Amino acid sequence: MAKSLYKILNVNENASADEIKKAYRKLARQYHPDVNKSPEAEEKFKEINGAYEILSDSQKKAEYDQYGDAMFNGQNFSDFSRSYGQADLNDILNSIFGERGGFNRSRGGGFSFFSNFGQNMNNDIDLDIEANIDIPLKTALLGGTIRVHLNHTSFDLKIPAGIMNGAKMRAKGKGRKLSSMVGDAFITIKIKPQEGFHIDGCNIIQEVQVPLRYMLFGGKFEVTAIQKQIAVKIPENMQNGQKLRVKDMGFKDIKNKKNGDLILHITAKLPDVKKISPQLQELLQKELEV
Repeated sequence: MAKSLYKILNVNENASADEIKKAYRKLARQYHPDVNKSPEAEEKFKEINGAYEILSDSQKKAEYDQYGDAMFNGQNFSDFSRSYGQADLNDILNSIFGERGGFNRSRGGGFSFFSNFGQNMNNDIDLDIEANIDIPLKTALLGGTIRVHLNHTSFDLKIPAGIMNGAKMRAKGKGRKLSSMVGDAFITIKIKPQEGFHIDGCNIIQEVQVPLRYMLFGGKFEVTAIQKQIAVKIPENMQNGQKLRVKDMGFKDIKNKKNGDLILHITAKLPDVKKISPQLQELLQKELEV
């Protein structure tokens, strides 16, 4: 027994109610005339909605499972609906199912095939979208506004200071549109890699080269951090690869509301030996033998 309604929704005859609903939602998004401007979209959408109206109702589905496409004069549902041209498909289907008590009439006496469409779409169509955007490390730490190009539109997204990698933001009304309905955009923040910087949880690790003079004799050295210039005290006889910690210059921990730290990974910047006087070169070779 032919049962074309299942083929229209791309499900088998043993599909569960959830599987039927999922298939309908996918196809309705694809073929709704407000989304799909192809000439055949409107006709295809009517077929999809009709199939779902029948197969999503246990009584209607049971009746269709019993009779199959014999209810449509032996035609598949697509050919059946097209064969009536501009005639009111609601009235035609009502004459078929109404005699068996299958479909409910609307208050005006018409068939509910299209009158329930808005309700079905509100319940079953997911208009939200998900996306990723890349932002600079400086914007993540200090906040700012990013221009986002998404879903065939552009808008400004305000980035809060201290947002962490992988955080999600919601842009209301920036999802898909369907008639008078509109969804939201859920945007995952990705921080762009920046040379010389690494993110470690709430901490930021910055690679810093310090002239050999400071490594040997110590002193205050200016470091250009993301947020600002800072003066760092280099201890005497600092070893290559040691780290210095600057408090509260990392990301804010959303759990305890405390800021992470800036960790400076210090390496020595060696001088160009050709620029050192011969006398000093000779002295260094003697002194650095130890």
